[in-house]
Amino acid sequence: MKTTIYSTHKFDKPSIVNANNGKHQLNFLEFRLTKETALLAEGSKAIALFSSDDASSEVLKILHKQGIKFIALRSAGFNHVDLKKASELGIKVARVPAYSPYAIAEHTMALILALNRKLIKAHNRVREQNFSLNGLTGFDLNGKTVGVIGTGKIGSVLVKILHGFGCNILAQDIEESKDLIDKYGVIYSDCATLCKHADIISLHVPLKASTKHLINKEHIALMKSGVMLINTSRGGLVDTKAVIEGLKTKKIGYFGIDVYEEEEGLFFEDHSDDILQDDVIARLMTFNNVLITSHQAFLTETALTNIAETTIYNLDCFEKQKHSGNEISTN
Repeated sequence: MKTTIYSTHKFDKPSIVNANNGKHQLNFLEFRLTKETALLAEGSKAIALFSSDDASSEVLKILHKQGIKFIALRSAGFNHVDLKKASELGIKVARVPAYSPYAIAEHTMALILALNRKLIKAHNRVREQNFSLNGLTGFDLNGKTVGVIGTGKIGSVLVKILHGFGCNILAQDIEESKDLIDKYGVIYSDCATLCKHADIISLHVPLKASTKHLINKEHIALMKSGVMLINTSRGGLVDTKAVIEGLKTKKIGYFGIDVYEEEEGLFFEDHSDDILQDDVIARLMTFNNVLITSHQAFLTETALTNIAETTIYNLDCFEKQKHSGNEISTN
């Protein structure tokens, strides 16, 4: 089946080629899917999208005219797809529901450790032959209270890692995990209580209407002074402007993110020769207690292999008119 793959990167193309093993006719494009590039899918029956692609209503209309019947997402999230419009146009959508919760949870832990022990600052100092320790003091994670918002697959793995560091764990989720309570002493609470008592807060929930700007000025006001806030889930969970105010007043002592609400067109691309137009992220980058990575938490060999294999499997099932179990309801 001829399939156009948008947003192809050097890091993921080999995995897709290996997983495909010559089964489908793949047309690899480095471009993001946009209104302008949608025409490049002409002649394909399916497309495969990355999280940075735009599958909004207008784009889907163009794809429909090109004869696209199926969208295979190379991600778990699907906020970039207008599912209602896809359903109206008869375009089916499938995703990769889980590729490696360990990759995301481990990257979350890396952000926590790097911020706490000021590893970036220390590394830069040593490169300049400055071996002093002033300003590099961190804290013991052992005994600290960590609030994990969302205890699904990724949040659960993080809980296990944090337990190994001797942390006390508060959690908030619509479903409580008896396993996490029994094995790791997790205490479930509401979001407000978690914000009041946690030294570190990490977000692991999907982005939907009820979670948009979950971290806002009201919740920040409840937090401990000097709290560490981590987001490796979805950028829209955080009101970034409210966080900047929290950083300025030192209410937020550390901020680590792998996702950003306005990352479309920014992350996954080299802007080193450009003038940054986003004033919000530009302001964030001025704080030495902020650590930003550009949506790389998923980027492990294991995850890339799993993403590629599931994507090809979803294409196989659509071509054979079989149910993959990974379809997203478009109603």
